[in-house]
Amino acid sequence: MKLKIPFYYHIVLFLGLFVIFYIWDVGVGEKDSAFIFNKIFFLFSFSQLLAIFTIYTLNFYTFCNWFLNKKKIFIYLLTIPVSLVLFAGVRYLFQEIILFQITGIHNYMERVRNVEFYIKDNFFFGLPAVVLSSLSYLFWQFQETQKQNQELLLENKKAEFQMLKSQVSPHFLFNTLNSFYGQLIGKNDEIASDVLVLSDLLRYVITETDKEEALLSKEIQFIKNYIHLQQKRFEDQLYLDFSIEGDYTIEKILPSVLIHFIENVFKHGKLNDPEKKAVISIDIKDRFLEISTFNYIVAGENYYSTGIGFDNLMKRLEYAYKGKFLLKKTTENNTFKMYLKIPLK
Repeated sequence: MKLKIPFYYHIVLFLGLFVIFYIWDVGVGEKDSAFIFNKIFFLFSFSQLLAIFTIYTLNFYTFCNWFLNKKKIFIYLLTIPVSLVLFAGVRYLFQEIILFQITGIHNYMERVRNVEFYIKDNFFFGLPAVVLSSLSYLFWQFQETQKQNQELLLENKKAEFQMLKSQVSPHFLFNTLNSFYGQLIGKNDEIASDVLVLSDLLRYVITETDKEEALLSKEIQFIKNYIHLQQKRFEDQLYLDFSIEGDYTIEKILPSVLIHFIENVFKHGKLNDPEKKAVISIDIKDRFLEISTFNYIVAGENYYSTGIGFDNLMKRLEYAYKGKFLLKKTTENNTFKMYLKIPLK
């Protein structure tokens, strides 16, 4: 889960810390006012805090995001010495090179300005940057997780309400469809078969989509049924290459994820031109599922105006797979592509 924290939050935090740090460094009551407002003392104090801020942001946006976010605690701990060495380097650049050129004064005496002592001495000064950055990241991650959980609960409640509205006596609906099937069998087997497909499709929507996970085999059968009925709608003028590779007999998946891709192709894609075929490909291997779609865009369609469904899909994937997925969409040269890779259970 990638955090989206406004950068000015960090700046406000460090401006407050600078005031506290400066007052503490001065030692209220121990130094006269002339020293407190000395420009050189201010520059060296500010440069040290600027070095801390540099390592703070580096750790927050890189090491925390790469490792702490993915629960790779041991690897993250190994990055702490790296951050502390970098702090020593950044502080040396600010104080012993840049400020020396401005003021002609070194912060460290010449006899202790060797690399070994400088890095060792700055391990202590750089540690607050790493600790504060880690705690800040964990705090924002907790806040973001709580926010996402609340949004997901709200989305689920909305979905349940919509489902209840659509479930006007589902038993009556299925009994009616079965009655139609019974009347058509032997008279018009093709239509009878289509009624049976429609019944299976509706049954899956009503009974499976509200669960936390579903059998991949049922999800794919739902897709096959959906495409079958769409072929009837297009009166066999549907130009689509649909393929499935791999075994999907026992794996489980988040319900109604794949159908988002399929519906997107049928809703916005150009499917009646044999020279511009759409493609839907599903590949199951190495405990992962990959689905990719490609289609030409119908004139006048704007894929980016239909981002609500995509945003909801992202939220569901983040909640279920905790960042262990890859989702991409691209629009170029009047074509649209989508790609998803998720782990299977």
